[in-house]
Amino acid sequence: MSSIALYPSPGMGHLISMVELGKLILKHHPSFSINILTLIPSFNTSTTAAYVHHISTTFPAIMFHHLPDIPLDPLLYPSMEATVFELIRRSSPNVDQALKSISQSSSVSALVIDLFCTPAEIVASNLNIPVYYFFTSGACCLAQLLYFPTLHESTNLSFKEMNTLIHSPGLPPIHSSDMAGPILDRNSSDYSDFLELSNRIAKSAGIIVNTFDSLEPKVIKAISNGECVLDGPTPPIYSIGPLVAEWAGGSHECLNWLDLQPKGSVVYLCFGSLGVFSSDQLKEIALGLEMSGHRFLWVVRTPPSTNKKEDRYLKPPEPDLDLLLPNGFLDRTKDKGLVVKTWAPQVMVLSHESIGGFVTHCGWNSVLEAVRAGVPMVAWPLYAEQRFNKVVLVEEMKLALPMDELEGGRVPSSEVEKRVRQLMELEEGKAIREVATIRKEEAEIAMSDNGSSRAALSKLVAMW
Repeated sequence: MSSIALYPSPGMGHLISMVELGKLILKHHPSFSINILTLIPSFNTSTTAAYVHHISTTFPAIMFHHLPDIPLDPLLYPSMEATVFELIRRSSPNVDQALKSISQSSSVSALVIDLFCTPAEIVASNLNIPVYYFFTSGACCLAQLLYFPTLHESTNLSFKEMNTLIHSPGLPPIHSSDMAGPILDRNSSDYSDFLELSNRIAKSAGIIVNTFDSLEPKVIKAISNGECVLDGPTPPIYSIGPLVAEWAGGSHECLNWLDLQPKGSVVYLCFGSLGVFSSDQLKEIALGLEMSGHRFLWVVRTPPSTNKKEDRYLKPPEPDLDLLLPNGFLDRTKDKGLVVKTWAPQVMVLSHESIGGFVTHCGWNSVLEAVRAGVPMVAWPLYAEQRFNKVVLVEEMKLALPMDELEGGRVPSSEVEKRVRQLMELEEGKAIREVATIRKEEAEIAMSDNGSSRAALSKLVAMW
């Protein structure tokens, strides 16, 4: 039997994405076995044990190899990204041992890594195992990453200093301040790490992208034509999405509430597992929702208590809604809205017929979940590559309205009200709803037996 090794970087989101890729391979090509290398750092706040146990029992062909933790003090590093890069660099000997161990029972046809796991490339190369990247953002983001070394050579300035539009193949013009957070400062370690990563991914055996051809046709063509990598060949691109993790946790109070709402009447607001707002911003959102008069389902997380570096590694407490939201808000809106603490089963929420719109942080998984459900969006990015995604969603894909910020990043209640009204009742919302409906149908076709994503998967597996 032939085996595929998958190596996600730490964090629940990365692990889930890799597991979904493993499940997809097994579903259509069950002759493979899947081995997932897991690295759970001591500073990781989310527990993965229950999830890993669930996958192990329901998908016995997926096997987990737990790499030893390497104790690091995250406070010694300038960012979460820098901490993760260092952890993975130091884990290379353990990856080497795990791959040799797997090879004793089955030949390893490929190692699939995510972006942060670049150091494993050298390990796999020494074992004659081809390396593929699993890129869990969109093809637009991939094109920007592949073109990054060219942009780097063209200037001595940091993106944060430029105040200009960045032009890259296949992409709409992106303001320099909207480039991905880790690469804004040319003098940061994150910038150097991503520059090395950009050069390495361009020399891999192939890049698997969680997208589908008709969602990003222009940029996929630009990448495939070699326009983004100017100093050598471009690896083959395999668009195998939209790959979305289903929730298997039974019912949830918000789903029961949605059952009671009219079709297409509810705007859903959620900002990812790391998206948090200040108390003042939460109050502005609440007032904007109330003024809009529309039904809403809103996931609220506790604001960061301080700006101290160590707090980003702590799990926030459950939010005190009476304290965080305007006085009397919950009572005044109890017939129109539901506020959920911390988490909601998003895939099921977006697929519910009562949902008419989605205010999102523009994380790519959330974007794909909305696309697959045919739900139009309001784009409110917070961190990482989300500002970049916002430009693409608004300007290129026509799937979202922009949430405009004031100086300092604050969004007033009047802007929240305006965008919710546009999304739910005005022509602007109707236009993007029509596009969302078409993309939903195209996503279903892409994942069907004769679809483009299924064909890409077959082509990929043929290489193995």
